[in-house]
Amino acid sequence: MPPTAGIGLEPGFRGVICVSFGASDDTAGYDTGGQPRYDLHFESATTETLSELRSALAHSHVGVRLVVAGPPADTRAAAAAAAECGLLEAEVTLLAHQVGPRVIYCPHCRATTTTTRKAGSEVQCGECGTSLAITDHFSRRLGAYLGYSAHAEEAA
Repeated sequence: MPPTAGIGLEPGFRGVICVSFGASDDTAGYDTGGQPRYDLHFESATTETLSELRSALAHSHVGVRLVVAGPPADTRAAAAAAAECGLLEAEVTLLAHQVGPRVIYCPHCRATTTTTRKAGSEVQCGECGTSLAITDHFSRRLGAYLGYSAHAEEAA
Protein backbone atom coordinates (compact mmCIF):
# COMPACT_ATOMS: atom_id res chain seq x y z
CA MET A 1 0.00 0.00 0.00
CA PRO A 2 1.58 3.35 -1.00
CA PRO A 3 2.09 5.91 1.79
CA THR A 4 -0.56 8.23 0.36
CA ALA A 5 -3.25 5.55 0.33
CA GLY A 6 -3.92 6.02 4.04
CA ILE A 7 -4.45 9.76 3.68
CA GLY A 8 -6.27 9.83 0.34
CA LEU A 9 -3.93 12.19 -1.48
CA GLU A 10 -3.08 11.27 -5.05
CA PRO A 11 0.63 11.27 -5.97
CA GLY A 12 1.72 14.50 -7.63
CA PHE A 13 -0.86 16.75 -5.93
CA ARG A 14 -0.44 20.40 -6.89
CA GLY A 15 -2.71 22.74 -4.99
CA VAL A 16 -3.20 23.82 -1.39
CA ILE A 17 -2.85 21.53 1.60
CA CYS A 18 -4.87 22.99 4.49
CA VAL A 19 -3.96 21.72 7.95
CA SER A 20 -5.80 22.63 11.14
CA PHE A 21 -5.01 21.74 14.74
CA GLY A 22 -7.26 21.79 17.79
CA ALA A 23 -11.00 21.97 18.30
CA SER A 24 -11.90 24.19 15.35
CA ASP A 25 -11.20 24.14 11.63
CA ASP A 26 -9.83 27.61 10.98
CA THR A 27 -8.91 26.71 7.38
CA ALA A 28 -12.51 25.92 6.39
CA GLY A 29 -13.14 29.35 4.89
CA TYR A 30 -9.67 29.79 3.42
CA ASP A 31 -9.92 30.78 -0.25
CA THR A 32 -7.51 28.72 -2.36
CA GLY A 33 -8.06 30.86 -5.44
CA GLY A 34 -9.57 27.99 -7.39
CA GLN A 35 -6.64 25.65 -6.70
CA PRO A 36 -7.44 22.09 -5.62
CA ARG A 37 -7.33 21.67 -1.86
CA TYR A 38 -6.59 18.81 0.46
CA ASP A 39 -7.68 19.12 4.11
CA LEU A 40 -6.05 17.54 7.14
CA HIS A 41 -7.23 18.03 10.73
CA PHE A 42 -5.37 16.94 13.85
CA GLU A 43 -5.90 17.47 17.58
CA SER A 44 -2.23 18.44 18.03
CA ALA A 45 1.18 18.29 16.38
CA THR A 46 2.48 14.90 17.48
CA THR A 47 5.20 12.77 15.95
CA GLU A 48 2.53 10.75 14.14
CA THR A 49 0.54 13.72 12.80
CA LEU A 50 3.67 15.52 11.60
CA SER A 51 4.74 12.29 9.87
CA GLU A 52 1.38 12.24 8.06
CA LEU A 53 1.91 15.87 7.02
CA ARG A 54 5.42 15.06 5.74
CA SER A 55 3.96 12.15 3.75
CA ALA A 56 1.39 14.45 2.13
CA LEU A 57 4.09 16.98 1.25
CA ALA A 58 6.42 14.27 -0.07
CA HIS A 59 3.75 13.16 -2.54
CA SER A 60 2.96 16.62 -3.84
CA HIS A 61 4.54 18.52 -6.73
CA VAL A 62 6.59 21.67 -6.73
CA GLY A 63 4.24 24.61 -6.37
CA VAL A 64 2.08 23.12 -3.62
CA ARG A 65 1.09 25.61 -0.93
CA LEU A 66 0.52 24.87 2.75
CA VAL A 67 -1.94 26.68 5.03
CA VAL A 68 -1.72 25.82 8.73
CA ALA A 69 -4.12 27.00 11.47
CA GLY A 70 -4.24 26.37 15.20
CA PRO A 71 -2.32 27.04 18.40
CA PRO A 72 1.15 28.57 17.93
CA ALA A 73 3.10 25.52 19.13
CA ASP A 74 1.29 23.26 16.65
CA THR A 75 1.48 25.63 13.68
CA ARG A 76 5.19 26.25 14.27
CA ALA A 77 5.89 22.52 14.49
CA ALA A 78 4.05 22.02 11.18
CA ALA A 79 6.01 24.89 9.61
CA ALA A 80 9.27 23.26 10.73
CA ALA A 81 8.15 19.94 9.21
CA ALA A 82 7.31 21.74 5.96
CA ALA A 83 10.76 23.38 5.93
CA GLU A 84 12.33 19.91 6.36
CA CYS A 85 10.38 18.84 3.26
CA GLY A 86 11.80 21.74 1.26
CA LEU A 87 8.91 24.21 1.32
CA LEU A 88 10.00 27.82 1.31
CA GLU A 89 8.67 30.35 3.80
CA ALA A 90 6.68 32.00 0.98
CA GLU A 91 4.88 28.68 0.30
CA VAL A 92 3.57 28.39 3.89
CA THR A 93 0.79 30.50 5.43
CA LEU A 94 0.40 30.33 9.20
CA LEU A 95 -2.93 31.23 10.76
CA ALA A 96 -1.82 30.88 14.39
CA HIS A 97 -4.10 31.67 17.27
CA GLN A 98 -2.73 34.56 19.27
CA VAL A 99 -2.91 32.64 22.53
CA GLY A 100 -1.41 29.31 23.33
CA PRO A 101 1.77 27.71 24.53
CA ARG A 102 5.22 28.50 23.14
CA VAL A 103 7.89 25.91 22.52
CA ILE A 104 11.28 27.06 23.86
CA TYR A 105 14.54 25.59 22.56
CA CYS A 106 17.36 25.05 25.07
CA PRO A 107 20.78 25.54 23.43
CA HIS A 108 22.48 23.74 26.32
CA CYS A 109 20.87 20.32 25.91
CA ARG A 110 18.96 20.84 22.63
CA ALA A 111 15.63 19.87 24.22
CA THR A 112 12.40 21.85 23.97
CA THR A 113 10.11 22.96 26.76
CA THR A 114 6.52 24.10 26.30
CA THR A 115 5.30 27.08 28.32
CA THR A 116 2.59 29.72 28.36
CA ARG A 117 5.02 32.38 29.61
CA LYS A 118 5.73 35.38 27.42
CA ALA A 119 9.00 36.67 25.93
CA GLY A 120 11.15 38.40 28.51
CA SER A 121 10.25 35.94 31.27
CA GLU A 122 12.06 32.78 32.36
CA VAL A 123 11.27 29.07 32.24
CA GLN A 124 13.19 26.09 33.55
CA CYS A 125 14.32 23.64 30.86
CA GLY A 126 12.40 20.42 31.36
CA GLU A 127 15.43 18.34 30.37
CA CYS A 128 18.57 19.90 31.91
CA GLY A 129 17.03 22.32 34.42
CA THR A 130 18.76 25.44 33.08
CA SER A 131 16.82 28.64 33.75
CA LEU A 132 16.11 29.99 30.26
CA ALA A 133 15.27 33.56 29.31
CA ILE A 134 12.51 33.44 26.68
CA THR A 135 13.10 35.49 23.54
CA ASP A 136 10.87 36.59 20.67
CA HIS A 137 13.36 35.07 18.22
CA PHE A 138 11.68 32.16 16.44
CA SER A 139 13.70 29.51 14.62
CA ARG A 140 11.75 28.20 11.67
CA ARG A 141 14.19 25.32 11.34
CA LEU A 142 13.71 24.24 14.97
CA GLY A 143 10.03 25.14 15.19
CA ALA A 144 10.68 26.85 18.52
CA TYR A 145 11.52 30.13 20.18
CA LEU A 146 15.11 30.40 21.30
CA GLY A 147 16.00 30.49 24.95
CA TYR A 148 19.33 31.28 26.57
CA SER A 149 20.78 30.86 30.04
CA ALA A 150 19.05 33.56 32.04
CA HIS A 151 21.86 33.89 34.57
CA ALA A 152 24.94 33.19 32.43
CA GLU A 153 26.66 36.44 33.36
CA GLU A 154 26.21 36.10 37.11
CA ALA A 155 29.24 35.07 39.18
CA ALA A 156 28.94 31.68 40.77
